[in-house]
Parts: sequence; structure tokens; C-alpha cells
Amino acid sequence: MKSLILVDIQNDFTPTGTLSVPEGEQVVPVVNKIMDKFGLVVATQDWHPPDHKSFAIHHNKHPGEIIMLNGIEQILWPIHCVQGSVGAELVTGLNSKGIAKVFRKGIDREVDSYSGFFDNDHKNATGLGDYLKKRWVDEVYITGLALDVCVKFTALDANSLGFKTKVVVDATRAVNINAGDGDRAIADMKAVGIEIVMSEDV
Repeated sequence: MKSLILVDIQNDFTPTGTLSVPEGEQVVPVVNKIMDKFGLVVATQDWHPPDHKSFAIHHNKHPGEIIMLNGIEQILWPIHCVQGSVGAELVTGLNSKGIAKVFRKGIDREVDSYSGFFDNDHKNATGLGDYLKKRWVDEVYITGLALDVCVKFTALDANSLGFKTKVVVDATRAVNINAGDGDRAIADMKAVGIEIVMSEDV
């Protein structure tokens, strides 16, 4: 069975959010259009405590700077997707009725979680992988925000877990902290066999 994964389609990642992804809101109609082509649709949701250590303000640094956090290289971000905040809510226009289950990530203040499957240190799983395998999913299509961060790492982990993995490129957008990050993410994913497809090919 194939499943559609919606990665972090949340208010804070739209152009009016605190960690805005350019054109982020444009993924919503594309995602809504293809949802009914899948027997199972799941979503991930960034869900940070207010004191999460990936927030630049807690280190007196600027977003985009890099530190070592518990032995892992960490990009520092603006405050975003704080638990219970409007910014953490799924975007209003998203067809949330079609989502079977939402998997929250980034809950541990000591470690970030880009992937929908694991924390960045790969010590803790969100449960998404087991959930999909119990439902006989063998192929996943990944959409959402942002292409060069959470979509990329979700796709890489899906691929490493043995799922046939495709990224619907017109249903995602890049944050591009550094120019060309989105293009590099696509190259990194292709290099391990992840397919890049368009929504009309779904």
C-alpha cells in the first residue's frame, strides 16, 4: 500500500509565520488535490516546548548560526511551532479531515527533530515507521515544509527504513537559508534512490 506523508504544514512555516518558508502556503492546494489518491494519509507536526534549545534566542545568537548541541551540529532557528500556539497549528486550508494520524516531533528540548521518523540523534522514534509498517505500507509519497530540512530528512529516513520513497516536488517548498539549499536537497535525495515526482504523476 502507498501512503501520503504531509510534513509540518503549519502556520509558522507559511510566509506570515515566524520561520517563514517562501511560498509555503502554495503547497496546500496541491496536497489537498492528491490526498484522495491514497488509502492512508498521515501528517507530522513540529511541537516544540518554549525552551527548546534549537531556538537562537536561548543562546544569544542569531537564526542561521550553527552550534554543537549535545554532540550534534545544530542550526539555530527563530522561535517556532511552540506547543499549543497558533503557529504550531496545521494550516487552516489543509484538508485535515483526510489525515488518519498526526505524529508530533521536536518535543525533547535537548534535541531537534527534522525527520518525521526520528529525533536528529536517531535515539528516539516518533512511531511513524511502525505505524506505517503495521498497515502494510511499502511506498510513501512525501510533501510539505520545508524541502531542504524536514522533508529531506523525512525522505532519507523513509528510504533507509525500506520504504519506496518519492517526494512530490510541487507540493513542497525550500526555506533556502543558504542559496541553493533546495537544489542540494534534491540532489542528496536522488543520490540514494529517492524519486522526485510531480503531483500530476501521482
